[in-house]
Formats: sequence, C-alpha cells, structure tokens
Amino acid sequence: MASNDGLRTHQADVALEQLGRLSWREQPLDALLQQVAEFAKSVMPGDPEASIFVQVKDRRTTVVSTGDLANRLDETQYEEGHGPCLHAASTGELTEIPDTRTETRWPDYARRAAETGNLSSLSVPLPIDETINGALNIYSRRARAFDEDSRSAATRFGPYAAVALSNMYAYESARDLAANLDAALRSRAVIDQAKGILIERHRLTPDQAFQVLARASMATQIKVRDVAEQLVSTGELPEPPRRR
Repeated sequence: MASNDGLRTHQADVALEQLGRLSWREQPLDALLQQVAEFAKSVMPGDPEASIFVQVKDRRTTVVSTGDLANRLDETQYEEGHGPCLHAASTGELTEIPDTRTETRWPDYARRAAETGNLSSLSVPLPIDETINGALNIYSRRARAFDEDSRSAATRFGPYAAVALSNMYAYESARDLAANLDAALRSRAVIDQAKGILIERHRLTPDQAFQVLARASMATQIKVRDVAEQLVSTGELPEPPRRR
C-alpha cells in the first residue's frame, strides 16, 4: 500500500509539472480545464471520474468532466440543491464524503450517488470572485478512497482550475466589452511573467513557481493575477496581513 501511495504522489507531481509548463497564452482555456480534470482523474485513487463546475449567482454548470458518472453526480446535486460540490463552492472548504452509504449531511444525494456506483468523493473549492465560484470534484468508485497525500494533491490542482475559470469568464464578458478581453489577456500574460521571475530567481520548476503564487494568494486573500502583477511590477510578493 505504501508503494502505491508513493507512486500516486509521484504521478501527481509529474502531472502538476506538466500543467505548470503549459503556456496559458497558447492554451485554450476550456482545454486547460479539461487537462486539469483528466490529470486529477489519472492520479486520484478508486477508479474515479472528475468534473469542474462553476456557479454564477444561481446558475450552475459543469464546465468539463471526464465521464458520465461525474456529469450525473453534478446534475443530481443541482437538482437536490445540496451536496459536496455545492458545499465546497459556497463555503470555500475542502469537502469529503468518506462513504456515501453512511453519509448523513446530504442523505438524499448520498443515496443516489451510492446507487450510481460513487462510494466516496472529494470536492476542492474554486473561489473566483464575489459572484462566481465553483469546485473541482473527484468521484471515486471506492469507499474511503482518499488519504492525506491524495487530499494534498487534489488541492494543488485547484489553483490551476480557479485561474482558468476566472479568465474564461473574463473572456465571456469580453465578447461585449473589448476592454475585458484586454484585461484577460494581460492576466494570463502576467502570471506567466511572474512564474518566469520565480523560476529564474529561485531555480524553481514551473509548477513550484505557480504554487508559490497560489500560496501567496491564499495567505493574503488577493487574487492570483493580482499577486503576479505585484511581483512583476515591484519584484516582491505581497505580505500577509499582520495579526494584532
């Protein structure tokens, strides 16, 4: 078992390294999101399927998925009005169902999930802005599939999906307003520039550089693109607020 865990950790590192090497200026955003979902599926335990869903006000949409199981489970939660992916999106909490057959928080959803063959799940929150949020969902066919290593790996995929979703919705707005398109392009470019600075300065891999930006974003509650912009313009990452 330890050998399998070590292999999955290595596979997650390789997948994240591949994501980190992608140039966002050349990669279509929906294709990037699909790759995040496919990589998550490939390294998570329990023969899973993955999806990325987004919620804009009261509208919920599964943007990409790796299979029908994930689509059905997302749609079930939209119908029920509750479930792990909606909880992760609305609270910003990593949300896990260890066993759908004994889950008590969302019994109606859990029963339907178990009937479809989903026995455990993990939902990673994807905060975008005040009106848009979502989640990366991993639906496993095995109960209690996730350990600390797999939870950690799943959360590392989250920032890639969050930034891509943010830019995707900037693009959609840009169809009506050219200035928003320019802002979206600058956002993607400045993240690549900031990654380049960190790679050169600290001899990091592209994935490690992105994770530095993501951690700074979480610590300061500043969007990743704004963290990147500050690094590019000042040479320094923003400092987290001091506790009084």
